[in-house]
Amino acid sequence: MPDRAQPAPPPSPSGGSPQAAFARFVRRAIDDAKNERGWTVTDLAARTGVGRSTVFRWLAGDWQDYPELAKVRGFCAALDVPVSAAFRALGLPDREMSPDRVRAEPPLEADVEVILGRLADPAVPAEEKKLIRDMLRYLAQRPVRRAG
Repeated sequence: MPDRAQPAPPPSPSGGSPQAAFARFVRRAIDDAKNERGWTVTDLAARTGVGRSTVFRWLAGDWQDYPELAKVRGFCAALDVPVSAAFRALGLPDREMSPDRVRAEPPLEADVEVILGRLADPAVPAEEKKLIRDMLRYLAQRPVRRAG
């Protein structure tokens, strides 16, 4: 899907809307950033590249066209949140279906999917998410042990 704005679909018959689902997603991400990192909305805006007014519009569900995907990606990257969780909240496919994306990414292993699910799950406490992120950072920085 291109980065230009697309009209949001109408609310679903169950009463949910992409605006409300995305607002809940953004609220959880902001709450996690505040609890885990001590960030204010101003800090979050500076670190994600998403303006404060945009963040507040997302929180209010005050948008007719989909948010710019580049801003959503920047928001998720700065907060260590899987962009697929944001896309699900928006009702979009987990992966972009753009014509310039020729190569498919390999599927994730089951345990990696579980970890990503826990990080995106609002029921998982912030302390556990912090522990998972800290462990992943440790593993990412650890030297690779070669066989032999």
